[in-house]
Amino acid sequence: MTETDPATRLRSSCELYLPGDPGYDAARTPWNLSVDLRPAVVAVPRTVEEVADLVGDAGRAGLRVAPLSTGHGVGPLAEQDLDDVVLLRLSELSGVSVDPVARTARVIGATPWRDVVAATAEHGLTALHGSAPDVALPGYVLSGGLSFYARRHGLAAGSVRAVELVTADGELVRADATEHPDLFWALRGGGAANFGVVVAIELDLLPYADVYAGMLLWDRERAPEVLAAWAAWTRTAPETATTVLRVLSLPPLPQLPPFLSGRDLVIIDGAVLEDDEHAASLLAPLRALEPEIDTFGRIPAAELLDVHLDPPGPTPAVSDHTVLGPLDDAALAALLGQVGPGTSSGLTVTEVRHLGGALARPGPAGGALSALPGDYSVFCIATAPTPEAAGPARQAAATVVAALAPWSVPGLVATFTERRVQASRLVDGEDWARLAALRDRYDPARRFVPNHAL
Repeated sequence: MTETDPATRLRSSCELYLPGDPGYDAARTPWNLSVDLRPAVVAVPRTVEEVADLVGDAGRAGLRVAPLSTGHGVGPLAEQDLDDVVLLRLSELSGVSVDPVARTARVIGATPWRDVVAATAEHGLTALHGSAPDVALPGYVLSGGLSFYARRHGLAAGSVRAVELVTADGELVRADATEHPDLFWALRGGGAANFGVVVAIELDLLPYADVYAGMLLWDRERAPEVLAAWAAWTRTAPETATTVLRVLSLPPLPQLPPFLSGRDLVIIDGAVLEDDEHAASLLAPLRALEPEIDTFGRIPAAELLDVHLDPPGPTPAVSDHTVLGPLDDAALAALLGQVGPGTSSGLTVTEVRHLGGALARPGPAGGALSALPGDYSVFCIATAPTPEAAGPARQAAATVVAALAPWSVPGLVATFTERRVQASRLVDGEDWARLAALRDRYDPARRFVPNHAL
């Protein structure tokens, strides 16, 4: 690093790491360990003031800024040139305050869902959280956000009441339905990093202290009948039921419980927002298949975060994704031909998530993304413990997606899109044009580096 390099002209008071500094490698490493980020600088602010100072300072130094919370879906960022980029890690900026009367929460910075749900649970409330406890709120919720409450309550972006962010000129702005309403619209689904650095979000909460939820587990040899039964069940399931079917091929790892380690499995998990008797009645056709494990029952709402069995810590993985229309017999056969009994796809997880219901209905006061296309989302994940493994793993995921192409519909789910795409694939065409115009207004010099550019 030379004295004339713009990175040396940063005057921010927050922690800064340059290449070669002790701590640079740790600071640049995201949750997804297969992604190699090498920015010009890594900055770790601890206050909103430090974020604002850093953004202004970076602009004067001729550097761009890429906000990063945890780095779960950071793949698209790694596909871009980061030689003039400050990676702004928000992991030290966190906090939750709950208003139980208004049923709202204000969440600061990169607070993970585990902290948000724990804080709201104290008041008998919860949120439209995802399935992983350590995912931070901003990227998830402002990219749409699919929860186990989604078919009843829609995308998590629809629960956002206000967003506080630092704009390209270093100004702290609050966007809501009355103040900066155009920006408020854009942030809810338009890729927050296209417009600034989000430092706080206020969102509506759900009045659930407990929920009927859990999982059903079978050996993968049962996949043909389980998949057929679940697909038929979803065609008539009420909006109160949001479920996911997954085919897992897990390595024999000591940190996995015995019922998972080294096994090929098929699992159905999710939540049913009904009383116990009605929920049990709805699940009866699936339980008739006599699962090896059945954990469905009434649980505290905070425990819903643990139902999906997401990895408890950073993991190296690559993925691919598509959205499907109806799952007919041919579609089921195509999927089973890739990941069913006797196959060896190379994938760790193949997830089919039931969409529809409230997810299919645009909200009248919604943002740039208030509904999703299709009936099912497919998310294929392969572990990539070494750089050499990433290519074959990515191809394994792409092969399954390609096999399902005849049943795919236009559009993608942003939170599952871990490769760089034009934002026009994530929002409707007219909305994309409006988003692009707003980005021209709020970041004309393209100081911010989003995952998916407008």
